Amino acid sequence: MKQNIKITKVQQSRLSEVDFENIPFGRVFSDHMFVAEYKDGEWHNPRIEPFERFPIHPAAMALHYGQAIFEGMKASKSKDGEPFLFRPEMHAKRINASADRMCMPHFPEDLFLEALHALVGLDQGWIPPQEGSALYIRPYMFANDEFIGVKPSQNYKFIIFTGPVGPYYPKPVSLIAEQKYVRAVRGGTGEAKAAGNYGGSLLPAKIANEKGYDQVMWMDGHEFKYIQEVGTMNIFFVLGDTVVTPETDGAILKGITRDCAIKLLKDNGHKVEVRPLAIDEIVEAYKKGELKECFGTGTAAVVAHVSKIAYKDLEMELPPVEERKVGAWVKMEIDGLRAGTIEDENGWIVPVQAVEEINA
Repeated sequence: MKQNIKITKVQQSRLSEVDFENIPFGRVFSDHMFVAEYKDGEWHNPRIEPFERFPIHPAAMALHYGQAIFEGMKASKSKDGEPFLFRPEMHAKRINASADRMCMPHFPEDLFLEALHALVGLDQGWIPPQEGSALYIRPYMFANDEFIGVKPSQNYKFIIFTGPVGPYYPKPVSLIAEQKYVRAVRGGTGEAKAAGNYGGSLLPAKIANEKGYDQVMWMDGHEFKYIQEVGTMNIFFVLGDTVVTPETDGAILKGITRDCAIKLLKDNGHKVEVRPLAIDEIVEAYKKGELKECFGTGTAAVVAHVSKIAYKDLEMELPPVEERKVGAWVKMEIDGLRAGTIEDENGWIVPVQAVEEINA
């Protein structure tokens, strides 16, 4: 631990107000947050302080020109009650890859990791004990110049806050293949976790909901032929005895849960193909009875089964969940790793080590 993170604790915790048996996703927040500011080419004043609102200037550049990026992570507890993080170094690298694309400064990886350990260590009591629940962690950065003009900001704010969450998708989801709108194209910002990517997805998602579907399945922006990802997840298909997922071509987010699923499946002897995947191939497999499963992966969702996929006039109903061995196994493995009930052979589980509390 190299950084001098100042820690100011809340006077009274709100933890006693939380009903862990009934946690609405994304609406309950823990006691503390990490904050740092970037100015004059350096990050300053890294600190942990009570979670609260903060002032922002009306001309803050993020509000006008969209320089804003984020990560999504989870912390859990082992069967012995010890808190841990899941592949935190991957998130440190990915937020800086997003920063590169959005013309923003890197946040030091060692400070990112130390801040995570300190914050989760301090608020570990907020980690829900229920199966399928976790402490969601949201690191993010936004442009904070007080200026109206299209150029990269010179000032930024970096924050990490946390909150207990239950399962994101309690039941299988239905998808509709988008035929008008696109999420991303090669050369765009689709590979970055940029706030604007999600803002642009809201209208198509709303239209999908109005048609009776849970999420959009995004297609490529040139031919609407190749499958990219789902609104909140990367996507996998089981075609016969082969697991297929679209390759990340610059328009698809490099999901960390996706990476875990690919490695776990390969290590377990499954045939996995990472390649361009046309919707016509899925339709053909469905008509031949070879479309066995479809599931999504993501930090929030972990693994979510897909119940049906609509494409033009065709609605493809997938087999019942109880018949799906592959997606269920991936979910069981990742949940088991996060619960500490399955041995971690890849070094993905990182025990939380809180820094010395300065100014506690």
